[in-house]
Amino acid sequence: MSRKENQRRIRQQIIDENGVIYLDNVSKVYSTGSPALNGVTLSIGRGEFVFVVGDSGSGKSTLIRLLLRELTATEGSVYVMGHDLARLRHRQVPKFRRNIGVVFQDFRLLNDRNVYENVAFAQRIIETPPSEIRKNVPTILATVGLAGKYKAKTKQLSGGEQQRVAIARALVNNPSILLADEPTGNLDPRNSWEIMTLLEEINESGTTVVVVTHNREIVNAMRKRVVAMKRGVIVSDEEGGEYIDED
Repeated sequence: MSRKENQRRIRQQIIDENGVIYLDNVSKVYSTGSPALNGVTLSIGRGEFVFVVGDSGSGKSTLIRLLLRELTATEGSVYVMGHDLARLRHRQVPKFRRNIGVVFQDFRLLNDRNVYENVAFAQRIIETPPSEIRKNVPTILATVGLAGKYKAKTKQLSGGEQQRVAIARALVNNPSILLADEPTGNLDPRNSWEIMTLLEEINESGTTVVVVTHNREIVNAMRKRVVAMKRGVIVSDEEGGEYIDED
C-alpha cells in the first residue's frame, strides 16, 4: 500500500469512528492569555445538522476558526474530514478548505461584481475550467432560487437575496461541510426562515451543516441537534434540543 493510500485509509477510519468533524479534548488560549475553549470534545457525523449556540464569549467563533484552520488548538486535536489540522502545512490549507463552504452574517460579497461573478469567483480560485463554471454557476443559482438574478449587482438585492448568493458561492465547489456563522443575523424574520429552510434542504441532500446562531425562535422550532457553549465549554448537547440560556 502506498503512503497516500495509507493516509486515505487512516482518514476514512477517523471519519467512520468519530465523524467528519471531531474535536478531542481541545483547548485554545490566545496570546493575551485569554482562554477561549477548555477541554472541548465534539463529534459531528456525516450529514448531520447541528446548531451551536451560546452568548458572546462562549467560544463559538473560536470553534469555527479552528475548523477552518484559521487557528490551531493550544491543546488537543481537531480533525475535519479525517485531517489532523495541526499537521496540515500552510500550503495545504487552501486545498483542505475546498471541503468546507462558509456563510457569514455580513455576506462578504464582491459589491463591484454581479451575482454570477460572485459565485464564479469561488470556482476560479480553484482553477475550475471555464466550461464547467458556465455550467455550475447557473445550476447552483437555481438551487438557491436566484436563477433570474444572475446579472444583478449585489447592491441591488435584498438582504435575503444577498445571503442566498453567499450560500451559492459556498456550495458551488460541492463541499462536504457547510459552516454558517450567524447566517440570519442581518435578516428580518421572513428572510431568516427562508434561509434556514434552504440550509435544511442543503442538509437533506447530504451536506453536513453546522449553524452558529443566537436565533432562539429558529433553534426551538427546528428541533435539530443543539450544542450549547458557555465560557469555552460545552454545557449541553442534545438531539432535538432547544436554545439554552446562560445562567
